[in-house]
Amino acid sequence: MRLLVVDLLAEREAFGRAGVSEIVKHFMPDETLLWSPHTDQRLDYGFGTVVEGPVEADAIVITGSRRNVTMWEPWMDEVVALIQGADVPLYGICFGHQIVAHALGGRVERAEVDSHFVAEVHQSDGETVVAAFAHQEHVVDAGELEVIASAEHCEIAACKHPTRPIHTVQYHPEAVSEVLDIALTCGDMDITERAAFDDARLTTNTSVAFDISPRTSA
Repeated sequence: MRLLVVDLLAEREAFGRAGVSEIVKHFMPDETLLWSPHTDQRLDYGFGTVVEGPVEADAIVITGSRRNVTMWEPWMDEVVALIQGADVPLYGICFGHQIVAHALGGRVERAEVDSHFVAEVHQSDGETVVAAFAHQEHVVDAGELEVIASAEHCEIAACKHPTRPIHTVQYHPEAVSEVLDIALTCGDMDITERAAFDDARLTTNTSVAFDISPRTSA
C-alpha cells in the first residue's frame, strides 16, 4: 500500500514530523510518500520518501497547515487539482478538510478568533467523540460533501463525499498525548497552550476519525 501525504507542516517538529508519523502508523503503508508543495525548507523526518509532486498512490492524506484557504497561494492550485482528480481514498485534516471542501464547491471563512481546545464532536450516527481543535478558518458551505459531524463552535466538523471515498475532519486526530508533549518540548506550544489541550479527555485518533479498520489499513 502506497500512502501519499500532502505534508503541509513539514517545517515543524511536532505536528510535522511527529504528527505525520502518528497519522501514518494507522494506515500501515508499505511506502510513505511525502509531498510539501508549500516549502523547500522541510525537516528530515527520517522516514518516508520525499517527492516533488503528486505521485500514484493507494490513499492520500492532506494534513493541517499554517497557511489559510482564505489567503490563497499558488501552490494550493496543485492541491485542488489533486483533490478533484483523485480516484483513491482521500482524507483531509484541518486545512485539508477546508481545501477539500473548497475544491468541491464549498466555502471557507475566517473567524475573528481562533479555536485551540479540546471539544466534543457530535456525529450524525449519534456517537460523540472528543477531539483537539486548532484552527481559525471554518468550512461554512461543504459543497459536494455531506456534513456528518458538528461541534458547538464548528457546525461543519467532519464530512464525507456521497459517492467518492473522501472523508475530512476539522479537528486534529493526530493530536494524541505523545504529539502534544513533543509540541511542548520543542517549543511549538507553551505551557498555557499545552494545558488547553486536555488530552485525558480525547477519545479519537486517526483510525477512529476515519474509520480505518485493521484490514483496510494493512
